[in-house]
Amino acid sequence: MTPRMPADVLLCADDFAFNAACSQAIIELAAASRIQATSAMVLSPRWAHDAPRLRAAQGTTSVGLHLDWTSDFARAEGHGLPLGQAMLRAAWGGFSGAGTRRVIARQLDLFEKHWGGPPDHIDGHQHVHQFAGIRDALLAEITGRYPQHRPWLRISNPTAQCQGIKPMLIRAQGASALKALSEQLSVPCMPFLSGIYDFQGGELHYRELLAQWQREARAGTVIMCHPATAAEPGDSIGAARVWEYAVLRAETPAVRA
Repeated sequence: MTPRMPADVLLCADDFAFNAACSQAIIELAAASRIQATSAMVLSPRWAHDAPRLRAAQGTTSVGLHLDWTSDFARAEGHGLPLGQAMLRAAWGGFSGAGTRRVIARQLDLFEKHWGGPPDHIDGHQHVHQFAGIRDALLAEITGRYPQHRPWLRISNPTAQCQGIKPMLIRAQGASALKALSEQLSVPCMPFLSGIYDFQGGELHYRELLAQWQREARAGTVIMCHPATAAEPGDSIGAARVWEYAVLRAETPAVRA
């Protein structure tokens, strides 16, 4: 098995294909080398249309699967749940069984169909990839499907710079368990997560946060972001996406290669 090892710190734009504005921002930021990774929501109808537009970033940007159990796209597929319900189901062992692995395989199939190859990495929308039951099925699918070149996993273990209840809840959903299982099965991972905030405060505040996250990031950190060129209707974090895009577009992030 040959792992695909990422750089020691990456700025990753989540939610590619969530809507047109998200895809456009990510395509532009990847072309300008403002980000080093992006994660795609392959259940979105936009994935088939937008994946070829990201092709120019292949080889310079890590393009991965944003495993999805909680979006409207996931609910349209029949397996989706609101985040709170998904957390409770994980706590009660409800994600065990072959059905969970089939959902993961379906999303990997969609990724490969429109990208033309396997993902460079895998993470989760609202961090569902590390939920109990889902993480076990995910590792089983990865090791069975990719015996030679395995995608790396993002471990949602918030760094010390991300403080408050939200990072604690993210970590508690299975960061340590996913990391231990990944190491046991020789699946490479990025063990730390940064970029967590409450999507409040405006552009100047985000610029200050990004500088802090970059300055204090340790090796093995993914700094997640959620840029978009516009706030589309129905997007609960649309305003934050726009100011993130403005900051990322204006500056070359000081992320180590």
